[in-house]
Amino acid sequence: MSETIIAIEHLRKAFKKAATQDLLVLDDVNFKLQEGEIVALLGKSGSGKSTLLRIIAGLVSPTDGLVTYRGQSVTAPVSGIAMVFQSFALMPWLTVLENVELGLEAQGVSREERRHRAIEAIDIIGLDGFESAYPKELSGGMRQRVGFARALVINPDVLLMDEPFSALDVLTAENLKSDLLRLWHEKKTNTNGILLVTHNIEEAVMLADRIVILGSDPGYIRADLSVALPQPRDTETPEFRALVDKIYTLMTTGPGEKTRHSQRERQISLGYRLPDVEPYELAGLIETMTSFEDNIDLPELADELTMNIDDLFPILETLEILGFAKILDGDIQLSELGKQFSAADLQARKQLFARRLLEKVPLARYIRRILDEKVGHRVSEERFLSKLEDFLSEKEADRVLHTMIDWGRYAEIFAYDFNTGMLSLENPGMSDAPVEH
Repeated sequence: MSETIIAIEHLRKAFKKAATQDLLVLDDVNFKLQEGEIVALLGKSGSGKSTLLRIIAGLVSPTDGLVTYRGQSVTAPVSGIAMVFQSFALMPWLTVLENVELGLEAQGVSREERRHRAIEAIDIIGLDGFESAYPKELSGGMRQRVGFARALVINPDVLLMDEPFSALDVLTAENLKSDLLRLWHEKKTNTNGILLVTHNIEEAVMLADRIVILGSDPGYIRADLSVALPQPRDTETPEFRALVDKIYTLMTTGPGEKTRHSQRERQISLGYRLPDVEPYELAGLIETMTSFEDNIDLPELADELTMNIDDLFPILETLEILGFAKILDGDIQLSELGKQFSAADLQARKQLFARRLLEKVPLARYIRRILDEKVGHRVSEERFLSKLEDFLSEKEADRVLHTMIDWGRYAEIFAYDFNTGMLSLENPGMSDAPVEH
């Protein structure tokens, strides 16, 4: 049995939202990172992946539960854990060498030793020759390599990575991943465990020994999968594709929901976190889907669109909410309504979209009902924000409302004046649309 490096027990994290209400983002999370493992954390946006990573790093305190590193409770940053962030976060006025030295300087390491260790880390990560360069001289991939060198120079026992490849182009990211795996397997660093947050399913399968899938609202561990594929891994093997497909199925099946029942239209509440999707994205995906056979494999669709999980899943979720598509066992197919939408002209599409909004999205019905009942049919957005803040954080309520405003304007079920923040029925084209009271 490998030794446990990180252990999380009954972890819960809630952020203070109001005097009497908290926003729960993680609930009863239990997890272990063993020595010699690369573990990937996968989950949709809002599942608490990055919050969990920051709690492990000691940067954020849990509300309840326990995080231990080598048997010791983590209540603040510890010397054995280093973190690589999504943003490069380099000091623009410092050279590559000086940026890498920062952590050692903070630890009080002598100038001579930190210079030696920084040069060694820069060499390991493949940036020798650029020690005197400033960040503005470097490409995105090179700047992220500096971030890796800055983390590795302190000889971390555990390396935490928060979507470290997401800001890079595909080829640069692939090159950096290959170099990271080479360093890991050749044991060129003192790191004994890696925990990686990613939104890319194939990236997780390519890199990880285990994949932990988080569910959402609040975040919880949905599945913990071992990856038995030998390294280096070939993305085209049947075993690789089967695991990718299995993960897509897990991530598109509702919590506790049997896949055979997943064709039923989704029911959502007034405070539902509407996906951040533009109507034209929905139309574009529906049009793309018409070029496939009836059932479309989700990984195949993602490849066709060159889209990652965080970009694709919100669109799929919206299609499912509105009843334009059905997702089953990692496949998606257009419903009859989706096919009607695809075949319709622009105005007919808007009318169909409006009807589905009012039938299936409680927030759309609520806004339209209030506008219908109000004398003058004008209401400030603040009223709807206040209502949403009963369910969501202030920031998330604002995002959800403005997503709904974009959908409502596209569907012409209400109008919106950006300058005054007023919603109205002054010029909606769907004034005769059915509204449920």
